[in-house]
Formats: sequence, C-alpha cells, structure tokens
Amino acid sequence: MRHPAGFSGSRGAVHLRHRPFLLLSIRGEDEAADDEYLAMMRFGGLDATGLHRIRLTHRPLGRIDLADWSGVILGGGPYNISDPADAKSVVQRRAESELLALIERMVEQDFPFLGCCYGIGTLGTVIGATIDRTYTEPVGGMRITVTEAGRDDPLFADLPEVFDAYGGHKEAASRLPAGVAPLASSPDCPVQAFRVGQNVYATQFHPELDIDGIVTRITVYKNHGYFAPESAEALKQAARQWNVQHPQTILRRFVERYTRPA
Repeated sequence: MRHPAGFSGSRGAVHLRHRPFLLLSIRGEDEAADDEYLAMMRFGGLDATGLHRIRLTHRPLGRIDLADWSGVILGGGPYNISDPADAKSVVQRRAESELLALIERMVEQDFPFLGCCYGIGTLGTVIGATIDRTYTEPVGGMRITVTEAGRDDPLFADLPEVFDAYGGHKEAASRLPAGVAPLASSPDCPVQAFRVGQNVYATQFHPELDIDGIVTRITVYKNHGYFAPESAEALKQAARQWNVQHPQTILRRFVERYTRPA
C-alpha cells in the first residue's frame, strides 16, 4: 500500500511521497467525527491522502499491516475502557477488542502511536496502568504542566512549562507502571500524558482541539453525561477564556518526527 501524501503549511502544500498516517475514530456522530478528522489534518499538516481514517463505529478494523503506515493516531470519543462490560454496546466491545490487540502490537514493536484522550484508557490498559474515575475533569480548558521527563521528550520539548489545553473525560490513569515516562499533569489529573518506550504516546487532553473544535464537541455531546445539557452555552463561553495554542504543536511534531518514505 503506497499513497502520495501532502504536507500543508503556511507556504502552501508541499507534496511528498510517504507512508500515510492512520486515524482510528470511535465517534459515531458525523459532525464530531468529521471535525476531528479535519482538525487532525490541519494541525498535523496533512491532507486526506496523508491521513487515512477508519471509523470503528461503522466498520471492523480489519487487518492492519503496520509497515504500510508512518504512524497511528487514535481519537477520543464517548467510550470508557473502564465501564462494566454489560454497559458497553456490541460495537464498543468489538472496537475495544480490536484496538487493544493492535495497541499491544504497537507497544511490542515500539511503533509510532498517539492516543488522544481515549488513548490513555486503551494504552494504559495494555501496559497495566490503573484506569478508573478517580481523576475526572469537566469539559473545557485545563492547565497542563510539563514534567521533567516531558521537557526532554521530542514532542513536548520547548513547549512552555505550563500551557492551556482543552479536554474533558470521565476516566483517567490513576497509576502508571514502572518504566513509563509521565510527560505532563494538571491540577486535577496527575497523568495528562505519558510515553511507553520511545515512540508510543497517549495524552489525556486533546492536541487537536482549538476553540472551534471544543464548541463543536460541546454541541454534539451535550446529552452524553459529561455535563448538564442546560450548561452547554456557559461552557462554550468559559472555553473562550483559555489561551489554547500549544497542544497542536504536539500533533504536528508527531507527524514530522515519524513520517516515513514510501
């Protein structure tokens, strides 16, 4: 499988031949799923030939040959890995089974992976982290602090020691196993990002979200139990008070670091 892919920047698109990246989506709602895909392309500097998407809510994962890809990105969504099995839909159980098997392979091969929000739960489960609801955070802005290990990490290095991000989650990692590098934290959630090996990453916050993106998510998910539906407009106004400009750098650096020639 070989695709031409384009990098787009402030000087226009530069087309290079390389292995594309794979985006795995667990968003069943078209508006949120499409907005996520467009944001991943925009902030990653990719076009549609450089970022292929599989919506696991719409089809099985199928056979994935990692040699075909530069890296894999997992988006967030309404799934929680820690929910009881009988509370999960048939689609969620199938998607999680496929994802956990794939992530286990990527950990074994130290293959480039960036899991956003739901990535903490899935990657954390594979490596034996404790995933529970001890450190939930409401939808909106949050203040991220880069750890000492994060300051030496290729994706986080040279970011401000403290920066704003958007997120919101019902579960998180309350404990990481030994040997895993914690990269970032927030006042209400001690594990905001970590790295396994040299190339396998997860963030609790969303590196693809800007103000337009968080407004879209609030609109789409106002009846999914993250917040009282009647508070949606107030949450949008509160989100506008945060200066979110640095998380997208992590996504761009992931793409730049792991792009491989075809």
